[in-house]
Amino acid sequence: MRCPAGGQGFVGTAWQAARVRTAYRCRAYPDEAQQAVLNRTFGCTRVVWNCVLAARQQRYVTQRQGTSYGQASAALTALKQDPQRAWLNQVSCVPLQQALRHQQRAFAAFFAHRARYPRFKSRRGRQAAEYTRSAFTLRGGQLRLAKTPGPLAFVWSWPGVDVAGLDPSTVFVSKEPDGRWYVTFAVDASAPAPLPGTGRAAGVDLGVTSFAVISDGQRIANPRHLQRRARSLARYQRRLARCQRGSANRAKAKVARAHRKVRDARRDFLHKTTTGLVRGHDLIAIEDLAVKNMVRNRRLARAISDCGWGEFRRQLAYKCQRAGRRLIVIDRWHPSTKMCSACGFVLAELPLKARAWQCPSCRTRHDRDLNAAKNILAAGLAAARDNPDDACGADVRHPETPPVQSAVKQEPRLARAGIPVLQDGE
Repeated sequence: MRCPAGGQGFVGTAWQAARVRTAYRCRAYPDEAQQAVLNRTFGCTRVVWNCVLAARQQRYVTQRQGTSYGQASAALTALKQDPQRAWLNQVSCVPLQQALRHQQRAFAAFFAHRARYPRFKSRRGRQAAEYTRSAFTLRGGQLRLAKTPGPLAFVWSWPGVDVAGLDPSTVFVSKEPDGRWYVTFAVDASAPAPLPGTGRAAGVDLGVTSFAVISDGQRIANPRHLQRRARSLARYQRRLARCQRGSANRAKAKVARAHRKVRDARRDFLHKTTTGLVRGHDLIAIEDLAVKNMVRNRRLARAISDCGWGEFRRQLAYKCQRAGRRLIVIDRWHPSTKMCSACGFVLAELPLKARAWQCPSCRTRHDRDLNAAKNILAAGLAAARDNPDDACGADVRHPETPPVQSAVKQEPRLARAGIPVLQDGE
């Protein structure tokens, strides 16, 4: 479907940012001495996080007061002065301070209802440490970390970007549960120019049978990455269950590697899908799905989680912002499935097993998913016309800001071909 207002669509109002945050994630290959220092840094960072988090909870229980970053930093100083924790001084202090900053932001996000309550960290999960400019150097493509012997070897995977001219603000070093090491460079770069307008808009209806149905009739098949590797994953999990906890054979189990392959395949699919949508459309409308509530269905929880709808929306949001596109998120209570996209008639009920239905008013036969995609697009276009100055689209969540209300809630008049009529006089 073509966008209104000429062939330029919504590109002219969507591009605002002059600087963007870009991250380059590379495989790292530390030697044994570097691995020992980094593992010690991960352990110290984890201990500091858990101790300060426990102190925060105890302070609130006893005094009913919160903890500021200054108070948390003072607690870190007391921890380093404790003779029983003198080993905290063997690593760089920068990752420890950064852990406190991350915890402070985590609590701010929790009180803003944008994240769950911060939890204690485990040594069996992903381990990471953040270094700022005072704790690393990147000269001539060689990375050196504070209190780490020698340069850290990594593989640069972007031939179009000169690593020697890179000026990162922070460096993240992480170790995945499967044993792989990674280094991530966070760079503040100039925002790319907006993509040329296509004059097209798309409504996207996400599902399980088909991953996505576009309003122009295109269907994107669900690759079902987890289901394809379910048998091999189950075999690895049985082997893991027979290993004694803490043994060498348990450490060599391939469960983490199998999950990593599934995760990488899913991320690659989502990147290709979202990039194609952003490049081909000026405006993209999607539905605000309550994924957290939907996975409570025991029969569909695994299939829904395997789709990665939350990651799909996150990638669409930042790619639309960088490319100068508009992303409109429609209210989850909008009757996109039960509404006739031709006349606006609204069914009272439509069971999930009904994949096609015929409108009682205009006798038009609809495919369930395609009809929903068309209604999502109509609501998105209506919201875009009512909010022409909203460059980022409605209900797109930005860091450190409260969530924006959904597009349909902001404007009760929905874009539809006719007047919705409920059955049985409702």
